[in-house]
Amino acid sequence: MKSKIKNIAVTVVFAVVIFGLSVSFILKPAGEFSVSERRALLQFPVVNIENIMSGKFMTDFESYTLDQFPLRDGFRTIKALFAANIFRHKDNNDIYVEEGIAAQIEYPLKNSSLENAAKKFNNIKDKYLNESNKIYLSLIPDKNYFLAPTSGRLSLDYKALVSRLCENMQGEEYIDIFELLNINDYYKTDTHWRQENLLDTAEKLLEEMGASADFDGLKENTLDVPFHGVYYGQSALPLDAEQIKYYTSDIIDSFEVYDYQNDKPMSVYDMEKAHGKDPYEMFLSGSISLITIDNPNAKTDKELVLFRDSFGSSIAPLLATGYSKVTVVDIRYVQSAILGRFINFENADVLFLYSTLVLNNSETLK
Repeated sequence: MKSKIKNIAVTVVFAVVIFGLSVSFILKPAGEFSVSERRALLQFPVVNIENIMSGKFMTDFESYTLDQFPLRDGFRTIKALFAANIFRHKDNNDIYVEEGIAAQIEYPLKNSSLENAAKKFNNIKDKYLNESNKIYLSLIPDKNYFLAPTSGRLSLDYKALVSRLCENMQGEEYIDIFELLNINDYYKTDTHWRQENLLDTAEKLLEEMGASADFDGLKENTLDVPFHGVYYGQSALPLDAEQIKYYTSDIIDSFEVYDYQNDKPMSVYDMEKAHGKDPYEMFLSGSISLITIDNPNAKTDKELVLFRDSFGSSIAPLLATGYSKVTVVDIRYVQSAILGRFINFENADVLFLYSTLVLNNSETLK
């Protein structure tokens, strides 16, 4: 009798849970964006004869239900915790956590991607640069460079990456910053590095380019919102929030910054984005294709053209202390073939500063 009551109770509870989730799914408005995963959620698929007959509707509907499932983030966290702690998986969706630091596996080294990146950079040099320009290349290691050797994860051959990229490029001076960095220079839950830890890196880059940093009166500020990086959502693990810190000074505050993508003046730090979906985008407003930073208090008339990815957003203000003008270019969002319409390269220093993540996935470069 007790066994029968137990079975009935289990069945009733299961039915109530399933019914409750079903009703919740029906009544809950479809979400548009997942803050934790930083991506748009799928919406209800288009209903028409063509989609129904081809089977596309049901395929899209299944994906839609997975994206819009009630308590989705909670179930993702439970799954990730089971995978990590019970089944002892080394990673979850290629994201792993080592000593409280999250990183994404990047493997193998893609020679074709390095060749493509070098081709893009060489095309820029051939089209716009001449003997009046000093050309530099520097690479930013991803977090696997520090974590993979001790954690047993696969990682890139970083020496080969640097060597092959330099071999495929001509006429640039390579500035090695790998040894200046360590894992604590990166956010624990995000891809990017911390601006407050980059003073020595910025000084090294400026010194190698024949410029001098002006860090007089730097003030370290702390953003008043918690920061959960991109790996927080992708891993679905309950990682602790972090703080974003950023530098201001009389020099940095005097910068005149212009956004050519949207044709308007802008600030070094975008406080609206600092309180948005991705606070790291506070640095030069995130994914902007073409920006100029004029330094009216510069002690030189030297100019720099900085080709960069998202890592460059946070170090560019530090580099700008050593130049009269820095033009910040992201060729993931603007065709390099039209740069001559907006940039005067004559006599400018040119720095290609890219993360190994972008170089190993260079199809994003235009």
